[in-house]
Amino acid sequence: MKRIVAFVLVVLVSFGIMGAFTPGLLNGTKLGLDLKGGVEILYEAFPLTEGGVVTKEALIQTAKSLEKRANKTNVAEPEVTTEGKNRIRLKIAVSTGSTDKERDDAVEKIRDLMKRPAELQFRSAEGCADGSYCKLELLGSDFKEGAAKVEFDNLSRPLVRIEVNDKKKLADVSTKLVNKNLAIYLDEDLISDPVVQQPLTDGTAVISGQENREEAQNLADIINLGALPLKLTEKYTQSVGATLGKQSLNDTLFAGVLASVLILIFMLVLYRLPGLVASICLLVFVWVLLGVFYLMGATLTLPGIAAFVLGIGIAVDSNIITAERIKDELRTGKTITSSLRAGAKNSFRTIIDAHITTLIAGSVLYFMGHGIVKSFAVVLIASILVNILTNVFLPRYFLNLLVKSGYFNKPSYYSVKEGEIDAL
Repeated sequence: MKRIVAFVLVVLVSFGIMGAFTPGLLNGTKLGLDLKGGVEILYEAFPLTEGGVVTKEALIQTAKSLEKRANKTNVAEPEVTTEGKNRIRLKIAVSTGSTDKERDDAVEKIRDLMKRPAELQFRSAEGCADGSYCKLELLGSDFKEGAAKVEFDNLSRPLVRIEVNDKKKLADVSTKLVNKNLAIYLDEDLISDPVVQQPLTDGTAVISGQENREEAQNLADIINLGALPLKLTEKYTQSVGATLGKQSLNDTLFAGVLASVLILIFMLVLYRLPGLVASICLLVFVWVLLGVFYLMGATLTLPGIAAFVLGIGIAVDSNIITAERIKDELRTGKTITSSLRAGAKNSFRTIIDAHITTLIAGSVLYFMGHGIVKSFAVVLIASILVNILTNVFLPRYFLNLLVKSGYFNKPSYYSVKEGEIDAL
């Protein structure tokens, strides 16, 4: 009886937590450009140096850098395209806030993030009459994209290591500025002015002096986001509507709920007690996955919904494999306890092998793809990890509680008829 009480309490507490936090999770989930709309910004690209030209390669690289910046979490799914010889168009979802002011603030934040890195400069005071940092030495584009990383010295003090594209250029600048400051500016704001300690000939430099990891990480992010080949000027900004519309979203959600209900009924009818446990675990899986999306700050779009549905299908398969293995063991004449133990053991390797295969495929999509492909891969990987917890280990825990209670020791509870059991 104690195990039955424990089972009921765990289920009730789980459902209570889910009921309390689900409205907040749903309201906090951001919808993508195709579901809710967003903002469109058109940029015109100019050379960073006077007399330079805007090449097709530089425009494409700038567009890729802009996409990475807009999609820093890999789940925002922006649309970035090049137009003509010197224009880039950005479309990104804006789902923060319900009032016009909150939406305007979110749009302004995006605009600020997009333009800031283009003005990253490294200056010295060489030849400056007033002692200010007027001499431009390096630009953000001189540094390799994403190369700035936070490290720690022997005394656990944070520092930022950066890598440049042209080793000779860094060597020349650092040689003439030994024991002098090389200031880092962002939109005319002084970010840092470290002293050059020695000539830097290997193409890397270390910036020290940050008080904590957060300050060092902020500096590294600014440098990484500053490596744009071209300077961008905003031509106009406008709101864009959802490509699917509210009715399409409601129809999609209705279809998803209906399919989930049919799956739960199928599991209950075909597998009975394991089906009941599987249904509970599937509900927990969906809720935990929503929570993961919320914590990730994920933007939910059609590819994300597709990965979500795929994750539910994988979770159902995990429970079906376990239930079928238990039925196979019961048909050989084993006891309920032995069948549960053997079925769980025999199904575990099959399920984990399938999950590892899917994880490998998702990882390839993540590292090789970009845009919506990478976002799909993130959701798929998250669903696999959540599935292992909620549909591999949790069902075994619940079934053990029920079987060891002594109230569920009939083969019919596991959808096995007496005539199907072989005599020992």
